[in-house]
Amino acid sequence: MKKFGQIIKLRPEHYETYKKAHAEVWPGVLARIHASNIRNYSIYHHNGLMFAYFEYVGSDFDADMAAMAADPITQKWWEWMEPMQEPVPEAGEQDWWVNMEMMFDLGEEK
Repeated sequence: MKKFGQIIKLRPEHYETYKKAHAEVWPGVLARIHASNIRNYSIYHHNGLMFAYFEYVGSDFDADMAAMAADPITQKWWEWMEPMQEPVPEAGEQDWWVNMEMMFDLGEEK
């Protein structure tokens, strides 16, 4: 399993819409996330900054992300979400959500 933390900005005028959308995520989007071997996916918000956390349990991350990107339902969801988000200044030209460096992980206690 590999853990991911990512950040992006939320445009303030879209806060309520984004929050409501994520309280009612389309079943097809959720199914695709699961089929792409993502588990424990959470998004947090604070003062215009969003932090996402998820665990990847598959064996070919690039192939699973390509399958997600090719999914028509997911594409429609992303098309709806994209105008509500704004990449952080550090994002490269190909980045949207930016991966963060893990600094600490307590892990599972034995």
